[in-house]
Amino acid sequence: MKLMRVTDPDDVLKIIEENFSPLDSETILLEKAGGYTLAADINAPENIPDFNRSTVDGYALMARDTFGAGEGIPAMLECTGEVLMGHSAPSISPGQCCLVHTGGMLPEEADAVIMIEDTEVAGAMVQCFNQVAPGENVIQKGEDLKKGDPALTKGSQLRAPEIGLLASLGITAVEVHRRPRVGFFSTGDELVDYSRPELKPGQIRDSNTPALLYLAGQAGAEAQYGGILPDQFAAFLKESKAMLERVDLLVFSGGSSVGTRDYTARTMQELGKPGLLVEGISIQPGKPTLLANCGGKPVLGLPGHPVSALNIFKIFGGATINRLSGRRENIFKPAVKATLARNISSRSGRTDYVRVRLEKAAGEIKAVPVFGRSGMLRTLAEADGLLVIPPEKEGLTSGEIVEVEPWE
Repeated sequence: MKLMRVTDPDDVLKIIEENFSPLDSETILLEKAGGYTLAADINAPENIPDFNRSTVDGYALMARDTFGAGEGIPAMLECTGEVLMGHSAPSISPGQCCLVHTGGMLPEEADAVIMIEDTEVAGAMVQCFNQVAPGENVIQKGEDLKKGDPALTKGSQLRAPEIGLLASLGITAVEVHRRPRVGFFSTGDELVDYSRPELKPGQIRDSNTPALLYLAGQAGAEAQYGGILPDQFAAFLKESKAMLERVDLLVFSGGSSVGTRDYTARTMQELGKPGLLVEGISIQPGKPTLLANCGGKPVLGLPGHPVSALNIFKIFGGATINRLSGRRENIFKPAVKATLARNISSRSGRTDYVRVRLEKAAGEIKAVPVFGRSGMLRTLAEADGLLVIPPEKEGLTSGEIVEVEPWE
């Protein structure tokens, strides 16, 4: 039996970055761009805002006219009118002010706004019971973005805030990397479609595929399912070649364990050069994972056990989709800080991903390990997320503060 040569998880992520490139770009309408990644920098075509605007309801004025004002000695200013929303502001002179609403345009001569609650109207005069400084309660022209400033950079993922920013600049279409197409196969004669109502002795429903399709969609890919491949190499290779022509990433679920009926590694070598890049990862669960570069396209071989398959695809399948999508490296993913509820042992030199359930008691969040074999789906359903034990540690101690990456 050939010994498995394992690769450190961080090195696998580097291999993905070095071997694969972002997909080609396309131009799409802004309202359809959510979740895509920018393929080019965007500079502001105009100032945002394009005029000095008020951040409060109040009176636009020259700040120096309020200097020294207070409760006992208010500054008296003549009100010349009101700035209507969406209209230009009238001019004012020293000793004058005008009513302005939140977001409204300031007169060119005004350099501050006094809040309406700090004033009192007496006929045509406004009494100011507080002094304001130049620039107070004002967003200056170009303060958000100046014309020509970088608005968004290549590699930015377009979320709601980014789309809103681009809309404020009048940008109606953007150049983005197209969504990766991911093709999935399940492997093994023991598998049947998950919709099969009754099982024969020795058969297992394919539970991995629906979950993997969901994870691929979450990561921003377009997923398609090719079915269950039989343990016959000729059929295995033929179906794989046909699928690889249609997709940007090919994924096998199962068939990556060391054994005489393992066709995945052999298929990867046949699909294109340079072939196998990773023959195992020093990670638990998920050690028997394969990664190949087949003619410039990534091919990933997942272990068949559900916990391992979902764990590996979430980490390394997600990293591959990020790379193909053109997203920046090291995308921050918020984690939940929690207190570990019990000791966890780990083998030094191997990265362990531990399933945990999050519980809140007495104002404290606790991470409770959910133990079970890698083929037990129930443990996945009971877990709220994963915590990582790095290879240099031989476990974690109860009471330690840990970071848990939630399942989405």
